[in-house]
Amino acid sequence: MYIRGLIFWCLLVLHLPPRVSAIRKNIGFLGNQLCRTTVQGRYLLSDENGRVCDALSLDPQSRCCPMKGERFPCKGCNLLSQCCNSYEYCVSCCLNPSTTLVDEVTKVKMAKTATSGTYPSVFDFCSGRCRHNSGSVVHENAYISEFHHCFSLPSNQSVDDHTQLEARLIGVNVVIGGQGESCDLVCKSQGQSCIVNKLLVLNQCEIMKKYMSCKGGCLASVGSDQPAEVVDDAPKDLNPGTCLYTKPQSMLSCDGSHLHTQRLCPCA
Repeated sequence: MYIRGLIFWCLLVLHLPPRVSAIRKNIGFLGNQLCRTTVQGRYLLSDENGRVCDALSLDPQSRCCPMKGERFPCKGCNLLSQCCNSYEYCVSCCLNPSTTLVDEVTKVKMAKTATSGTYPSVFDFCSGRCRHNSGSVVHENAYISEFHHCFSLPSNQSVDDHTQLEARLIGVNVVIGGQGESCDLVCKSQGQSCIVNKLLVLNQCEIMKKYMSCKGGCLASVGSDQPAEVVDDAPKDLNPGTCLYTKPQSMLSCDGSHLHTQRLCPCA
């Protein structure tokens, strides 16, 4: 009996799998990456990947919108003025790399004070910029336009390197129009057409001062005839010699004109 028992235990040991003596240290576990999302809307959300969905559609683990959804949709957005009638679509449209340049927005200050910081990422810029601001309202209690969620660079906003803005004017003929002329008329007289999306670049005080005298300074205004300079013989209450940039950029157009201003026009 003793010999049989010994043989049995020997066979059992031979057939058992070897005991694991160590844990491999080169194996890791992929952590779930959580999406950041907007929280302003009642029904829709925009995630940092540039997709829009409702809260019930969020992936419970990643907190991202479904991958099958369109990326960077611009529903209800005016791509010229870069303003939208929806906060969530404003953010998603702004996140498009072909629309918003990382090097530009990460240099924009979050406030006008000299000590304020800059936006750490494009998502922070878009989600912050698309909220209502002073340029979206008139008389402090009404919207200037239904397109009051804007993600364009703030007018007259200090950017460390203005050469980036000027680079966007390569190939564009910047022309000062005659008194009361629209940019459509000005460019047509040059045998060219007004390039409407370049008005956003010209709508900056630093850029206007390179082409116009602006001896009366530079002021924020509201008007489809801007960017422009008020002519010297204009009534005193219109601030003769002052350069004007329009705060509601949704009003920028090539066909706008005013009796007492000269427009700065992008022609090509």
